[in-house]
Amino acid sequence: MEFYFLMEQLAQKIDVKADWDHLILPKEQNVILHQITNRVSQRQRVYDDWGFRKQINRGLGINALFSGASGSGKTMAAEVIASALKLDLYLINLSSVVSKYIGETQRNLCNLFNTAEDSGAVLFFDEADALLGKRSEVKDSHDRYADIEISYFLQRMESYRGLVILATNTGGAMEKVFMRRIQFIVDFPFPDVVQRNEIWQKIFPSRTPVDEELDYERLAKLSLNGGSIFNIALNAAFLAAQGSGIVTMSLVLNSARAELRKLRRSVNKKTRH
Repeated sequence: MEFYFLMEQLAQKIDVKADWDHLILPKEQNVILHQITNRVSQRQRVYDDWGFRKQINRGLGINALFSGASGSGKTMAAEVIASALKLDLYLINLSSVVSKYIGETQRNLCNLFNTAEDSGAVLFFDEADALLGKRSEVKDSHDRYADIEISYFLQRMESYRGLVILATNTGGAMEKVFMRRIQFIVDFPFPDVVQRNEIWQKIFPSRTPVDEELDYERLAKLSLNGGSIFNIALNAAFLAAQGSGIVTMSLVLNSARAELRKLRRSVNKKTRH
């Protein structure tokens, strides 16, 4: 009980729902995600039974960096891994952990890792560049403390007994010294038309009344990532619930127009009608 109370103060527990079937990514990314899952599930066998523990100087923690635009599937991938491992998943927004007050960031990180240590939970740090982004030369005491905080975070990340996943929208902004200490790097690309078609065909739950004439090929022509496609599907479902009770192509396109306006883009003429 004390563990959950402390974690709620430091992080947000994610209700894990996604599985491998929900994750639409290129083969290369899927292979790496399976490797991460395997590393966690087989670590005791390799480290202890096969003797690798004695040959590792740094901590035995497992870590990964997920890089990609918002809505590209980073959080869903973390859900899938946690689900496969049957572990809790906690989302930590580093921008809220990092403090302008000297020593406060390190204190927050210390409380977080100490609290989660015995749980084996997957820790998912969003906006990791808030702490680990490229820095200019040291100019004052705040910069020196920031470097100390980075070193402390890396040390705790490597010694943590569970899996640490870092997410960033701008992977190129990471310090080289930090990148060398990352075990897995997964780049989440913008989905191509084939992947978008697959996302569309899986986006509506099986219990949702969807018109059989919904044209997924036409919808896949809309240049949108998985996050935007989900927003469109959800909005279309609400429109259907308020109206005819069936998700039609017209409702989906209306929702798509609203989403594209939000993104300050327009619907292509070929998919407008």
